[in-house]
Amino acid sequence: MNFLNIDDLTREELDDVLTSAIDLKERTARGKTADALDGGTLAMIFEKPSTRTRVSFETGATQLGGHAIFLGPDDIHLGHGEPVKDTARALSRYVDVIMARVFDHADVVELGEYATVPVVNGLTDDAHPCQTLADLLTIRERFDGFDARVAWVGDGNNVCQSFVLGAAMVGLDLVVATPEGYGVDEAVLDRAAELGSAPEVVSGPEAAVADADVVYTDVWVSMGQESERAEKLDAFSKAGFQVTEELLGDRLLMHCLPAHRGEEVTDAAIESDNAIVWDQAENRLHAQKGLLTSLL
Repeated sequence: MNFLNIDDLTREELDDVLTSAIDLKERTARGKTADALDGGTLAMIFEKPSTRTRVSFETGATQLGGHAIFLGPDDIHLGHGEPVKDTARALSRYVDVIMARVFDHADVVELGEYATVPVVNGLTDDAHPCQTLADLLTIRERFDGFDARVAWVGDGNNVCQSFVLGAAMVGLDLVVATPEGYGVDEAVLDRAAELGSAPEVVSGPEAAVADADVVYTDVWVSMGQESERAEKLDAFSKAGFQVTEELLGDRLLMHCLPAHRGEEVTDAAIESDNAIVWDQAENRLHAQKGLLTSLL
């Protein structure tokens, strides 16, 4: 089984992953170990740099009794010098799991098609399902389930699109506000409707946060969009999409990090007691351990 999109899991499988994550988190706190990898190897392919994805997966592999190998863009021939399918076939002869953090979503799809070991999407331009696992785990811990209303304020990017699908799967009440022209892909909204319910879409941040328990935002300019930076900053700032302490109020703040302080969120907001961004960051480790345990 591969994990390329959050809805590659059924609702029951998603519940199992989150429950496993909570158990593994508690075991780690008690100094206990787990052995899902049992001496096995996780190959980590990186076309995009990362702090949280690399450290959480590498640490997670160690805590599960295995180890990880970092494969950066200068270390292997993925897509340049060797077809993706050949990399998938070769790595499958060496390792037990492949995680790939790449630009083109089609590359993880091809890896998954030709690999004979599980392939995990560590992020593509279309989706970030591992982040959604951590997000849902964080909300489940805070609200003892999913009886909460979350407002997404910002770009309808890969993080947003995966979260929209995850929210639909667990029945989370979600409202999305994005500037005109930067909304969630219609195909993703259709998938969300099929999974449970599409999010409510509103025109502005104030309307989105009005009845929310949690405000979630992300960078306005994702990796690979540097040429659009000036245009996006202008569009988002003029439309008032920065999450300030005033907009946040007494609501919890989520952000997948890294944050561009002074752009999508103010320093004061992310340093406030309402920010649970570090819980999210930590939960990348536990959610991914739950995922690897389920896959193996």
